[in-house]
Amino acid sequence: MKRPGWYLIAGAAAGFAGVVGFHGAGAATPTALGAPASGGKGAAPAPSAPAAGGTGSSTGPAAASGGAAGPPRRATGAVVPYGYGELSVTVTVTGNQITAVSVPVLRTAEPYSQQLAQQVLPMLRSEVLAAHSARINAVSGATYTSEAYAQSIQSALDKLHAR
Repeated sequence: MKRPGWYLIAGAAAGFAGVVGFHGAGAATPTALGAPASGGKGAAPAPSAPAAGGTGSSTGPAAASGGAAGPPRRATGAVVPYGYGELSVTVTVTGNQITAVSVPVLRTAEPYSQQLAQQVLPMLRSEVLAAHSARINAVSGATYTSEAYAQSIQSALDKLHAR
């Protein structure tokens, strides 16, 4: 059992390196699972959304847009069960920008799953803050966790009537 766990950690690290390399290469807009940047179903990023991050996070200064951003709004997504536990995500949105993401509920079946989730969650948080959407790339070696995270994010965005 220890040996397959090592491969998962190595896979997660390789996936993280791929994400960093992809974002460092100057990609225009990150999209999830090959989804188009505009159109399609689900939560695509707003076409007029500025590239800069919002307030209240480490994504940069507040973006100056033509419309009023309004006060920050927060919602917690559904608790989503996945292969190794369950999780829920809280999202803060200012205007059309996701400005903060946290995980108030994380229950895992075993200590190894907890350790893997703790490694993967910061990567998923970065993906969401970069995409301003639930349409994110899954982390290699943590597909179930990534899918549950994205589902909970979308649930929170639905509660906020946000994209």
